[in-house]
Amino acid sequence: MPDPYNTMTEMAASGGGNQFWTALRRNRMAMAGAAIVAFMSLLALLAPVLGQSPEYIDVSLQLSAPNAQHWFGTDDLGRDVLARILYGARISLLVGFVAVGIATLIGIVLGALAGYYGGIVDGLIMRFVDIMLCFPSFFLILAVIAFLEPSIWNIMVIIGLTGWMGVARLVRAEFLSLREREFVQAVRVIGASDARIIFRHLLPNALSPVLVSATLGVGGAILTESALSFLGIGVQPPTPSWGNMLIVGKQTLGEAWWLSVFPGFAILITVLGYNLLGEGIRDALDPRLKD
Repeated sequence: MPDPYNTMTEMAASGGGNQFWTALRRNRMAMAGAAIVAFMSLLALLAPVLGQSPEYIDVSLQLSAPNAQHWFGTDDLGRDVLARILYGARISLLVGFVAVGIATLIGIVLGALAGYYGGIVDGLIMRFVDIMLCFPSFFLILAVIAFLEPSIWNIMVIIGLTGWMGVARLVRAEFLSLREREFVQAVRVIGASDARIIFRHLLPNALSPVLVSATLGVGGAILTESALSFLGIGVQPPTPSWGNMLIVGKQTLGEAWWLSVFPGFAILITVLGYNLLGEGIRDALDPRLKD
């Protein structure tokens, strides 16, 4: 016999999904953001086809200005800037997705436990959240990296482990408002376990703000990785990263403007795309939040 509560949830989700996609498609800024995100992701995937090796050195072409052979010019070692930006997109997007995935997973688990059980569990988890929020995230990341070897994997994990607090608070708030609803009381009466109630009935209804937070968080993680790499404690050369490319650009700003402009523009347009998409998803999920 089918579960009537599951059936109603699926029907509501189907109708709500159609309304969400309709509202999202009507939002021009969100569609612009989605186009930017899709374009940058495609460039990252096709990097081996579109550009030469990012580590290929030709000292005879040091600091060549943009030309027909090298559209974005070359750096101080004669490496093609366009190829390094394309491969740098892979690094930046990988950091963004993995770091946000870690932060979202931790935030969902802790927020769900706090919101569902309340009481002592809620108090302990939220006090831990408050303690974590007392430390500026960027300086906390710097402090942790000081004790670890700078690498892309360490960067992803550290950004994820220091960025889950907002997600936890969002999920907790949603669970507090949902746990006393009639459909939750009904599944309790028929003997559903806490795990089934949390993951089958409550969590799907609490994911809307998490989706918005995760989309915006990708842009934030890309900015954080770029800043760390620019400071020399993020992704290490010769692996190309938009942040460590800016180091060379800073050193040669007076004679090679392209080394700063093109990586900086890649960071700008990618983060802008994720922010526009995130704001569009927010408005599509709850039109009342429109300015």
